[in-house]
Amino acid sequence: MRTSFFFLVIGVICCCQMKQDKLSTIDFDRLWDYSNPAATELKFRSLLDSLVTQSGVLDPSYRAELMTQIARATGLQGKFPEAHSILDSVEQVLPTVLPGARIRYLLERGRVYNSSGERDKARQFFLEAWDFGKVNHLDFYAVDAAHMLGISEPPEDQIIWNQRALDLAEKSKDKRSKSWLGPLYNNLAWTYFDSDNYDQALFFFQKDLNWRTEIGDESGARIAKWSTGRVLRAQNNLEEALVIQKELELEIDSSFLEKDGYLYEELAELYLLKNDTTRARHYFSLAYEILSQDNWLSEQDPERLARMKNLGE
Repeated sequence: MRTSFFFLVIGVICCCQMKQDKLSTIDFDRLWDYSNPAATELKFRSLLDSLVTQSGVLDPSYRAELMTQIARATGLQGKFPEAHSILDSVEQVLPTVLPGARIRYLLERGRVYNSSGERDKARQFFLEAWDFGKVNHLDFYAVDAAHMLGISEPPEDQIIWNQRALDLAEKSKDKRSKSWLGPLYNNLAWTYFDSDNYDQALFFFQKDLNWRTEIGDESGARIAKWSTGRVLRAQNNLEEALVIQKELELEIDSSFLEKDGYLYEELAELYLLKNDTTRARHYFSLAYEILSQDNWLSEQDPERLARMKNLGE
């Protein structure tokens, strides 16, 4: 009787452990929609509630990681005090969680500080995440930390950190780390562009385009192609730039994709430089019609929108 009860208890424990292990392997990162952080937050909170209900007690490391992503989604909505409060709850359990949960806490705390304009505090957390990731062989997250330092550091140090992130991503044996290559090529390209080093910007945008084409990222490839054309305009290679942007316009129209206001704006700028005022006016008008609905652009660069409106009339 005692022996049967013993095996029954062991069976129940094993069953619960298998259930818990299965729950802890759910890839909640796939739920992310970075263009809609509010909806993503709801998905994460719903997942958290359902997992706790199903399993009784959720693995503390998995729960901590999920909470860091809820904080990230909250911070992206500008709710910084709430995001920090969520991360405070994660901080309390850090001594008991696995390294993956700890580094995600460091990254998200840094991201909330960075988004709220406290860049000095942000850099401290990103630096700690970089060192922690390197020591614990968490390459994917270490690359993320270096990538964030490439954003939050002063301009003179941004290229250094982006290059460190790129070197680690290229050398890493972790396949997931390779997914950083496109974003890093893009970041490096824009950093060089902003410093008027157009040759290097063009080099990295072309690498980004090649990489995205290889992995079948059609949307990302279009952005990289647009960016390549933007550099060519800065280099005054107007004909070559125009060919690229017109190809993109044809691709979007023929595939019945969503109209792109930034593409129309770029075409307008090119035609304006070529003194084709009729076409320039047409594309400025199209650009304004779409981009005037962009809340971020309206808040951050109203002069740009006003220029489109004026030149499109």
